[in-house]
Amino acid sequence: MSPFEKIHRGMGIAGWMTNYKRMRFVKEEGTFDLTVGDREHIERYLTRWDIQNIRSMGMDHIRVPFDHVVLEEYDKPFRYREDMFALLDRMIGWCLDEGLEVVLNMHHAIGCYCDFNVGVKLLDNDLMMERFLAIWDKIEDRYHDLDIIFEPLNEITSQEAEPWNDLMARYVQMIRAKNPTRRIIIGSPGINRVYRLKDLKLYEDDAIGYTYHFYFPYAFTHQRTTINSVEYAYNREVSYPGPVEVYKDYAEYSKGGDGSSFEGFDTVGREYVERILQSAADFRAAHPEKFLWMGEFGTIRHAPLRCRENWMRDVIRFAIEHGIAYSVWNYLSTPYDCNKFSLVDDDDRRIVSREMLRIIQGHVD
Repeated sequence: MSPFEKIHRGMGIAGWMTNYKRMRFVKEEGTFDLTVGDREHIERYLTRWDIQNIRSMGMDHIRVPFDHVVLEEYDKPFRYREDMFALLDRMIGWCLDEGLEVVLNMHHAIGCYCDFNVGVKLLDNDLMMERFLAIWDKIEDRYHDLDIIFEPLNEITSQEAEPWNDLMARYVQMIRAKNPTRRIIIGSPGINRVYRLKDLKLYEDDAIGYTYHFYFPYAFTHQRTTINSVEYAYNREVSYPGPVEVYKDYAEYSKGGDGSSFEGFDTVGREYVERILQSAADFRAAHPEKFLWMGEFGTIRHAPLRCRENWMRDVIRFAIEHGIAYSVWNYLSTPYDCNKFSLVDDDDRRIVSREMLRIIQGHVD
C-alpha cells in the first residue's frame, strides 16, 4: 500500500496562519510583527465546525499552511511562539479527529514570500536556511508520533533548481535521521510551476511525493486582483472558456502575461489548459511509482461563477484522468484579502454552488 494511498482530494485553509494580512501593505518596520489583532484572528478564525464542514464536502485531506513568522519570532532567531504552536496543535487535532489526513505546509518562509519582495533570499543566506531547517526539526520533534505529511515550503521563488534541490536534500536527510517513514511532499522550483517538475531531484523513497501548483491562464484566475499590479491595472472581467483575443490582449498589455503562447487557439478553454498541464502527465508517465499532487489551484472569487466552475472542471478532470491527487485553494479567505480565492461564503460558509461542490468532489463528466 502506498504511503499516500488515502490522499485523493483535499482543500487548503488559507487566511488562518497565512494570508491573515497582506504583508506588502504593511509599513516596512512592522512587516513581520505578530500583533495582538493577528493573534486574536488566528485564535478565532476557524473552528472545529469548519473542519467538519470541509469533511462533509467529501474531502479526505486538509492542507494546513502556516507562516514561518507565526511560529518563530522574525527578529529573534530560534525563539518560538508556544501559544501559536498550541493553536497549530489544536488544528491538527481537529483534522485528525475528523478522519482527515493533514498536509502541514510552510507557506511563507523567512526569506521567501511568494507574493512579496523580502530582499535577502532564503537560498542566498546561511542563517535563513539554518532557521528554516531548525523549525522543521522542532516540528518533527513535536509531531513525531502523529502520522501527518510535511510540505517543506509552499512556493520557492528561486528559478534555479540546484540550490533548491540542495536545501531539500539537507531537509530530507534531517527528517529521515529522526523519522524514516515521515511522509514528505516537495514542490518544484520557480514558484512550483508545473513545467518545472522535470527539474526536481527525485528520491528512491516511496514516502516522498512531489507537487506543483496551477493557475494558468492568470488573465482568468487572477483577474482584477490587487495583489498583482498588472491584473489590477488591466481591470477586465475575463471569461473561461473565452475568446483568444481577450487573452492575447492581456498578454500584450502585461508584456508576456503568464508566459504561455495562445497561438493555435481560437478559444482559451479545456484544450489550452490540458496543453499547459501536459508536463504533469509527462512526469506521471516517466515516474508512475511516484506520488504526484496538485497541491494548489483555484480561481479568484469575483470571476464569473459559471466560468470558475468550467475552469475547475477542466483542471480536476485532467488530474483524475492522469491519477494525480489534488487540493483546491481555498476554503475561506479573510474579507479584506486582496487575493480572495475562497470556495465558501464569508458568513454562512456554504459552498458557492452545488455544481462547484460536485466538481471538487471529482464529478467532472
